[in-house]
Order: sequence, then C-alpha cells, then structure tokens
Amino acid sequence: MRVVLAGGGTAGHIEPALALADALRQQDPAIGITCLGTDRGLETRLVPARGYELQLVPAVPLPRALTPQLLTVPGRLAGAISTASQILDRLGANILVGFGGYVATPAYLAARRRGVPIVVHEANPRPGLANRLGARLTDHVFTGHPDTALPGGQYIGIPLRREVVAMDRFSLGDKARSYFGLESDRPTLLVFGGSQGARSINNAALAAAPRLRAAGVQVLHVVGPKNTVEQEPPPGDPQYVILPYVDRMDLAYAAADLVLCRSGAMTCAELTAVGLPGAYVPLPHGNGEQRLNAAPIVEAGGGLMVEDAELTPEWIINTLVPILHNPEKVARMSEASARMGRRDADVTLARKVLEIASR
Repeated sequence: MRVVLAGGGTAGHIEPALALADALRQQDPAIGITCLGTDRGLETRLVPARGYELQLVPAVPLPRALTPQLLTVPGRLAGAISTASQILDRLGANILVGFGGYVATPAYLAARRRGVPIVVHEANPRPGLANRLGARLTDHVFTGHPDTALPGGQYIGIPLRREVVAMDRFSLGDKARSYFGLESDRPTLLVFGGSQGARSINNAALAAAPRLRAAGVQVLHVVGPKNTVEQEPPPGDPQYVILPYVDRMDLAYAAADLVLCRSGAMTCAELTAVGLPGAYVPLPHGNGEQRLNAAPIVEAGGGLMVEDAELTPEWIINTLVPILHNPEKVARMSEASARMGRRDADVTLARKVLEIASR
C-alpha cells in the first residue's frame, strides 16, 4: 500500500496529515507514506523531522485580484500538475489524501488524471479553494468541524498527535510544571498564539505580567520563534516563563489550568481533546473562520472569547485571574471543553483511507 498525503504551508494543514501518517503506520507498519509539499511552507521542516518522505511540487498561489500575474497561472499550474503526476506514477500511489494548501490543487488534479482515489479532509468551517475543488472530484470528504460547508462532508474531527490526545494531563501535571520550572500548586496560565505566535497576545500578557504575579498566577508564555520580547518580566515568584517555541505541547497543556490563545482549528481541536478551557482571541484578519472555530466551544461553556482589539492587560486581570482562582469553575469549564473534543479522528480517518484504497 502506498499512500500520498498532500497538505502544506501552515501547521494547520501539515499536522493533521502527519497525525494520519502516524495512525496509518500504527495500523500497518509496512505502508509506504509520502508527503507532498512546496518549498515555501513549514512542511520542509516538520515532515522530515517526523521521519516521513517529502516530495516537492511547485507552488502556484492564485492572485486575489485581476493582475498580470493571473495570466501566468495556467502554465504554472500545468507544470505543477505534471510534477505531481510524475510523483504519483513513480510511487505507484494507491490513494491520495489532501488537507489543503498550495500543493493540494495540483495533487488533486494529478490524482484525477491518473485515476488515483482521492480523499479530502477539511479542518476549517470555511473550506479553502483547494479543498472546494477536491470535494468536487471525489465522494470521500471528511471534515474537522460539524458545520463545514462541503457537499457530502462527513464530520469526524481533526487528526491530532497521539502524544497530545493520549495523555492524562491531570496525572502528568506535576511533572509537566517541573519540566518548565513552574511550581506544582500555583494557578497556571498558558499563553501562545499558534505556531508562529501572536504579537497582540504577547503584548497584552507581558504588560499584565506584574499584576499576574501579584495575584499569585504563574505563566508559561510561548511567544513564537520569530517574535522578540523587548522587556521580559524580572525574575520573581510566581514564575513567568518565556519560551520562543515548545516542542512538547503535550507537557505545556498538562501544566496549564487555562489557556490564552488564538482560535485556529488545530488549537481548538487540541484544547478540547485534552479538556482545557481556553480564552480565545480570534485572528482579526481573514475570513472570520477563527471565530467560527471557537464559537461552539464557548457556547458549550468550555471557554470564552474576546476580540483582538479588546484584549488588554486589564481584561486579562479582571477576567482570567478570577477564573484561575476558582477551581470549581475551572473544573466545569474543563469538563465542558472535553465534551466538545474528538480524540480518535486520526484512527477513524486512517481506517477510512485503508478501506477506500483496498476497494
């Protein structure tokens, strides 16, 4: 069996693909797995780091306006489809699973040309252009959000890393806090802005640091690998730990009582899978999908939402500190978050892929 996974650009496309790859290998270690990507996305780092083969296809971004660049798209897309077709032929692909991003469009069209079965997984409530195209080429469409508008889409959740969904964060809490240099008995706030960080979240949390410390709240703050901090809080107690990046997000989740974060599809899926309440700050740009991601969780009582423009140090102190000092409320929010989570989407999708390929 040879499975080809197409998804690139952001972690939101790549991580579900890698979680599926891990689940497929668990089902059958002999399965051959190759990831398709472009040279401009995070896949060039994330895929090899997880031990999977990566083949590159030329990126063909579509201009968002009528510009002369639009005239070059057909020729460049034809070249990308040809490259993807050659890869599918060389591998003897039995099935293609697409997750979106620049690489997915030529991959879907190449698979259609070669008669390779296509599976589409869309993580977001508002599908991207590539997956809207892919969904027209197959009957096998799966979604990570119950309200995703794709014809024939079947809601299964988002494939997530096993080390995240399989952990018991309560039994791991003391070890996780010790790992980051935190105390075991302090209310703990985790702050992060997705894989690249978020400046507005960083600035608000750092400005609130003295008052968080005065309120007895310790903080684990992941600022993002490309972000710099002009002035870190001085050493003191409780701890305010700043890190550029965390490879062990499972331990970061286990250390936390509450999370201040963006509401990307992967973030929402992971927090609900582990039962963590979130204070969600939707990205103020784009098509508004981050608000849609968090809305069902907030409505169920598993979190709260604040607009990016309204996120201030005062909001953090006045809203989050009282929650952190109320263990019963944290427990209720944790339970509500967990009820919204899907822990088995990776296994479910892997079984569907193998079933479709075996036909």
